[in-house]
Amino acid sequence: MSPFADAQGALSTRFAPARLLRFLRDMFRYGAASLGALALDYGVLMILTKSFGVDYLHAAAAGFLAGLALIYSLSVRYVFEGRRRRAPHVEVVGFFTTGVVGLLLTEGLMHLFVARLAFPLTIAKAATAGVVFLFNFVSRRSLLFKTAP
Repeated sequence: MSPFADAQGALSTRFAPARLLRFLRDMFRYGAASLGALALDYGVLMILTKSFGVDYLHAAAAGFLAGLALIYSLSVRYVFEGRRRRAPHVEVVGFFTTGVVGLLLTEGLMHLFVARLAFPLTIAKAATAGVVFLFNFVSRRSLLFKTAP
C-alpha cells in the first residue's frame, strides 16, 4: 500500500461522520456548559471590580477560578460521555492544570486587550473568553476524555 493510501485511510477513519458528529455534539454541550461558567466568571469579575474596587486582573482570576469549578462539575456530569481510566484525583489535577493554562491565557489576553490596546473591559473579556474556550475544549477533550465512539 502506498503512503498516500495509508494517509487517506487514516484521515477517513479520523474524520468519519460518527466521530465528527460526536465532536460537534461535545463542542455544543461544552459550549452550553461554558456559557454558565462564563456567566459566573463574568459576574464575579464585574461584582469584584465595580462593587468592591478589586483590580481587574485579580478579579479576572477569581472569576475564572469560580467558572473553572463549575465547568468541571458540568463537564464530568453532562458534557463528555467517555472518561479515560484514571484515578479521580488524576482527572481533577489534569482538568485544573488545563484550567491554570487557561487562566494564564486569560490573564495575558486581558492585560493585552485592556492595558495595551485600551479595549473596554467587556470587549476584552468577550475576546478572551472565545480564545480560552477553544483552548479548554480541545485540550480537555483530547487529554481527559475518550473521543472514540
